[in-house]
Amino acid sequence: MEEGEDTLFGLLARIGRPVPDHRPWPRHVTDRAGWLTLIENLGVADWSLLGLWGEPAAVHAALRAEAAGEVAVISLPCPEGRFPSLSAVRPAAIRLERAACDLFGLTAEGISDDRPWLDHGHWGVRHPLADAPEQGATAVPYPFLKAEGHGLHQIPVGPVHAGIIEPGHFRFTANGETVVRLEERLGYVHKGLEGLMRGKTPTDAARIVARLSGDSTVAHSIAFAQAVEAALGVDIPPRAVWLRALMAELERVANHLGDIGAVCNDAAFSFLLAELGQLRELVLRAADSCFGHRLMMDRVVPGGVALDIAETGPKRLFDLTAELRRRFAPLVAVYDGKASLQDRTLSTGIVTTGLAARFGAGGFVGRASGRGLDARKAPGYAPYIELEFEVPVLTEGDVNARLWIRIREVEQSLSLIDQILRRMPGVPRGPDGITPPPLASMPAGRGGEGMALVESFRGEILTWVRVDADGTIGRCHPRDPSWFQWPLLEAAIEGNIVADFPLCNKSFNCSYSGHDL
Repeated sequence: MEEGEDTLFGLLARIGRPVPDHRPWPRHVTDRAGWLTLIENLGVADWSLLGLWGEPAAVHAALRAEAAGEVAVISLPCPEGRFPSLSAVRPAAIRLERAACDLFGLTAEGISDDRPWLDHGHWGVRHPLADAPEQGATAVPYPFLKAEGHGLHQIPVGPVHAGIIEPGHFRFTANGETVVRLEERLGYVHKGLEGLMRGKTPTDAARIVARLSGDSTVAHSIAFAQAVEAALGVDIPPRAVWLRALMAELERVANHLGDIGAVCNDAAFSFLLAELGQLRELVLRAADSCFGHRLMMDRVVPGGVALDIAETGPKRLFDLTAELRRRFAPLVAVYDGKASLQDRTLSTGIVTTGLAARFGAGGFVGRASGRGLDARKAPGYAPYIELEFEVPVLTEGDVNARLWIRIREVEQSLSLIDQILRRMPGVPRGPDGITPPPLASMPAGRGGEGMALVESFRGEILTWVRVDADGTIGRCHPRDPSWFQWPLLEAAIEGNIVADFPLCNKSFNCSYSGHDL
């Protein structure tokens, strides 16, 4: 940053006023002029957008200064239901702004795309989370973007797909077999999740968040729990912190193993799908044995964890990591040695480093394109700040790179599981050692706002929460990594052939459910 330019914290202090009881990072409220000043600075600063969400009369944006490690939230009251769009300087804001319009009736001025996003016209109400929702709604045809040129044709795919894939519509414009444009339409599995959490206790709301995206149930539960605990200033027992990390790494390994096999299967190499599917099953069975649930759903709760690891759990997991190391490396060698397989994955579905940075993509999508951020390290949270692990980064940005990032992350997670088992503090077994009472019987008059950044297997989850004085959830916004990755899939497939779309799509493996709220 040039001398005389604002840091992120410096700018927010200059254009806004701080909000008390917002933890662990600051929140400032600004006015329209301050918001426009923010947009000017975003045009030249390296600050990434972490999230954007609405309320009936306000909009909030979470930002990170990556070089300085500063994280903050800025808020703009919108008494007239309007705010200047961030999309010109941060294109990842576009779909979040469209969602804020659908849910709260907030209009983003100057947005480059104002079509409805989550609202398909079937809710029976418009702006359902606004102070005064509009009754009645009409479904109208979605105006897909036009592509004109000689020999172009369109191929509609979905929203209903084969098997158990979640619903999403993909509109291809192609010239022969070459994709000229891909446009997505999502929102088919909108659950009204943000509205469902209002007025719930943190414990009840946690069960809703745990079902936001089932393959990331542990990570989303940790993010929500950390946000609530920050809002209330609650410290959780040390053993619970380590148990959460143990579950998170098991979840990461299971998903990466499944993804690696699925990517290879979409390249017509089903052998690795079968072999890696067996390894994934070993992880899920171990999770069930240790925590009583294959996906470990509802095991992370605000204030701690719901139960301790089974007495036989540590040995079971040490045996698991040893078995995975023994069987995983030869399968990686099979992938690495198959020229016909890599012919499908190398140079396919490229996301450039500049585009990944512009959209703030994280996880294996961002790290395969040179963006090496990992919330476990920066800003960091316990117990990872005490553990040793590397964040793999590549720059090729293709299907092959995204697959290799997964491979290296499996290796790192196996090491983390062993480290956690060896270093986890011991306590008397039973709920008293892992879940303290404050959240179960929280006194009235205690509330606050909290935010968390947690690394899921897909990338960073941001969760922001306001706990009202009566101890219930006043507002909660969980932002899945897929919000910043889905748009990049549209860019990745351009110039590739239609038949490579399943391969590109699986190499991203974005969550439909996690995106659709």
